[in-house]
Amino acid sequence: MNPLEHQITYPLGDVLPAPGTAMDVAPGVRWIRMGLPFALDHINLWLLRDRQPVGNQLVDGWTVVDCCIDNPLTRAQWEEVFASSLEGLPILRVIVTHMHPDHIGLAHWLCARWNARLWISATDYYAARAALHSDGFSGEASADFYMAHGARNEEFLGHVQGRGSYYRSMVPELPGTYRRMMEGDAIEIGGRTWNCISGYGHAPEHIALHCPELSVLVSGDMVLPRISTNVSVHAAEPEADPLRLFLTSIKRYLALPADTLTLPSHGKPFTGLHVRIAQLQSHHQERLQEIVDAASTARPLSAMDVLPVMFKRPLDPHQMTFALGEALAHLHLLWLDGGFERSIDGEGVYRFGPPAAATAHG
Repeated sequence: MNPLEHQITYPLGDVLPAPGTAMDVAPGVRWIRMGLPFALDHINLWLLRDRQPVGNQLVDGWTVVDCCIDNPLTRAQWEEVFASSLEGLPILRVIVTHMHPDHIGLAHWLCARWNARLWISATDYYAARAALHSDGFSGEASADFYMAHGARNEEFLGHVQGRGSYYRSMVPELPGTYRRMMEGDAIEIGGRTWNCISGYGHAPEHIALHCPELSVLVSGDMVLPRISTNVSVHAAEPEADPLRLFLTSIKRYLALPADTLTLPSHGKPFTGLHVRIAQLQSHHQERLQEIVDAASTARPLSAMDVLPVMFKRPLDPHQMTFALGEALAHLHLLWLDGGFERSIDGEGVYRFGPPAAATAHG
């Protein structure tokens, strides 16, 4: 157990919704939990009671928030939810917090099945389209990128090279149209106002939803109770500074009441939002300090050099892609902030370190 967990509260305890069902967590808000074939083995999805104009009449139904990946098991679980938890009412719209496969994978199927519109940020809609029609987050370009940051393990590089269709294996298609969500938008769902809060660093333009009347925040992946959201640099944006964007973004949630019921995409609903934000800020500051300390006693560091500093457990090839991206995000914050310099060694590997060390090495 994360030793910091005692500082936040799980109002529902250890109760989880059964597979293929939804559980009430607030008035008009239901929780669905579906399995994922990864180390992070589940995702939380949400049903919001809604009423929308359809043709010339108002129709009662549901808004879905996030979708899970597209595979036969997920479709079967959704069919069970349709039968057990919709009260005979239709799905009226599909909101996707961001473009990662576990959130958008089945959006095309749900939208087509219920003739519902997809709601998503424009940035993430087009980022999803780009990932769908390219190698996404894997393939030769990504392998070259990781090699430039010190990766030499053949098993790992072969894993990355072999995943050229990784994204579209879980997101085979996208709805052809969408409704744009932006920072500050107020969306009426079931007679209640839900405010859009944009976030950066984890995804291009992640949208969380806050309902002041219910004091409920659908936080997506921006604030998770047990783990820190992955914040990575990817091959497509090789000089990105996502950690700075993430740390800036989560400050926005401090404007919400401290007792807000937070509904995360992974883990359990919790209260203690302000405490959790402070924990996340401290977590990343500690990792940054560990890197600074390591760089003061060694030659300039590659991202691969940073892995054992930040991650004390063994990493399989899948986990290593996230870990390398996260290590680089921390190095980039130090570099772009001016505390580190970046150089290229004789093997073509990027290295980062304090200015004097970087100059001596270069």
